[in-house]
Amino acid sequence: MAPFFFTEILPLPPPSTLYHPPLPYFMADFSKLKELAAQVRRDIVRMVYNCQSGHPGGSLGCTEFFVALYGNVLKHKPKPFKIEGKGQDLFFLSNGHISPVWYSVLARTGYFDVKELNTFRKINSRLQGHPATHEGLPGVRIASGSLGQGISVGIGAALAKRLDQDPRWVFCLTGDGELEEGQCWEAIMSAAHHKVDNLIVTVDWNGQQIDGPTEQVMSLGNLPAKWKAFGWDVLILENGNDLEAVIAMLRKAKRRTGKGKPVVILMRTQMGHGVDFMVGTHKWHGKAPNAEQFELAMKQLGETSLGDF
Repeated sequence: MAPFFFTEILPLPPPSTLYHPPLPYFMADFSKLKELAAQVRRDIVRMVYNCQSGHPGGSLGCTEFFVALYGNVLKHKPKPFKIEGKGQDLFFLSNGHISPVWYSVLARTGYFDVKELNTFRKINSRLQGHPATHEGLPGVRIASGSLGQGISVGIGAALAKRLDQDPRWVFCLTGDGELEEGQCWEAIMSAAHHKVDNLIVTVDWNGQQIDGPTEQVMSLGNLPAKWKAFGWDVLILENGNDLEAVIAMLRKAKRRTGKGKPVVILMRTQMGHGVDFMVGTHKWHGKAPNAEQFELAMKQLGETSLGDF
């Protein structure tokens, strides 16, 4: 199977032609992107079930984001993978516990063999529960087991690209619960101060964290107003589980860069999206399904032509 990636970004075409071939910068037609998203969800549930450990809820909720990013928006080169990524767009996962969705997308876009997904969270695996760099897993540029650090790293990478006169973008994903970490707000303030306008941060705004709803654990208040007050260009995506909408918003965010402000997308998602008994509850933030639940989830998700690992 050919890897799901493309070589260059072209200007956004008119809406009437946005998702229909032949368009040279798409990995495939939109139906292929949808199929990839469906398969990634199956991968997520299977990975967590196989080792009886992991974080399925946020992974399922961010599936469309990762498929849109790696299948349509990023300029990236899976092989050979080079850690510095010169001339490429870079992505940093800050909320590293949703590694299952990232590993699945990396494997299915050509970074490593899909069969390696079988090793998730097992002894001597490169696919640790939280991504790490020691094992040299292609696609992973930082360790993100400790929350709150991804935006800071993204700022450093974006400033490095500026110094290198590299015109590509830096993307980062963080979670709304993660924003309770003080370092996040230090980074948010720093990015605006230094006018890091080649940086696009997306917040997985699902309203859930490991102990319960974010509003009960630690209210974030008016999140759009906070980011705006810190000097960012704020975009709001009301349905981050609509693949078409995610693609359009990421491409819109790119058009908003280069104007002296970093850009943030506040992306509403459903934790556990795609599996009815996992939807919208913190109880599946970090819990593995049992055998009966696994079979039920697989039936709901359905097989694809891409095949399970």
